[in-house]
Amino acid sequence: MAPREAVAGPADPAAGAAGALSARYRFWPTRDVLADFVGHAFPGKAVLVSSFGADSAVLLHMVATIDPGLPVIFVDTGKLFPDTGRHRDALVRRFGLTDVRVARPAAQAVAAADPEGSLWLRDPDRCCGVRKVAPLADALAPFAAWISGRKRYQGGARASLPLVEAEGPRVKLNPLAAWSAADVAAYRRLHALPEHPLVAEGYSSIGCVPCTDRVGAGEAERDGRWRGSEKTECGIHFDLSAFQSDGSGI
Repeated sequence: MAPREAVAGPADPAAGAAGALSARYRFWPTRDVLADFVGHAFPGKAVLVSSFGADSAVLLHMVATIDPGLPVIFVDTGKLFPDTGRHRDALVRRFGLTDVRVARPAAQAVAAADPEGSLWLRDPDRCCGVRKVAPLADALAPFAAWISGRKRYQGGARASLPLVEAEGPRVKLNPLAAWSAADVAAYRRLHALPEHPLVAEGYSSIGCVPCTDRVGAGEAERDGRWRGSEKTECGIHFDLSAFQSDGSGI
C-alpha cells in the first residue's frame, strides 16, 4: 500500500499509515526517509518539533537541506536557559529555516496552575503539562504528522523506539531512532555543526532550567533531567489529544 493510500485507510488511519511507512522505509537511508515523509507521504501536513537542544542541530540541518520551509515548532516554556534561545536563533539563521513557530503556554493556564512559578518543585508532571504539553498539542492541531529527534540509545522508554509510529490521530517519524551517539557526533563533525553552548559545561540533555542538571562521568545522556525523581519524560511523546490550551486534561 502506498503512503498516501495508507493515510486514507478506513479503520485507524494513523496506525495504518505508520505500519505502511515502517515497511516502506525499512532499508532506506535517513535523509531519503525524511524527504519522502515530508514531500510525498504528508506534503504540507508534516512538522518538525525541535527543542533546539544539545544535538538538535543534526536533524534541523538535515531537514533544511530537504525543505527549509518545513514548519518547525519550538516550545518556549518560559523556564528555558537563555542560551537555548540564542542557539535557536543562530541555527535558524545558519540553516535558512523560514517557518519556525514558537509555541507558548496560555497565560491563563499558567496563572491558574503556577502563579508563583514553583509548580515544577511540587508537581513536575503538571508543570510540564501546562507549560509544554498543552502548548504543543495546540500547535500540532493543523498537522497530520510530526517529526521527533528521539533516539534509542537515550534509553528508558526510548530504547524500543520505532522508526514510524501512530500517536493519537497523527503519525510520528523518529528518523534518528537507530542512530548511535557516535553517528550523531560524526554527522555534526562532517557538517561542522555547532553544539548547544551548554554541552561544553556538562549538560548532555537540555530542558528547563530548574529540571536540568549536568551529567557526570559514567551517567547516561538524560540522567540530568528531573534528577532525584522517577520522571524521565516531559510528556509530549504521549498521546496529546487530551490536552488543551487552557490546561484541561492535565
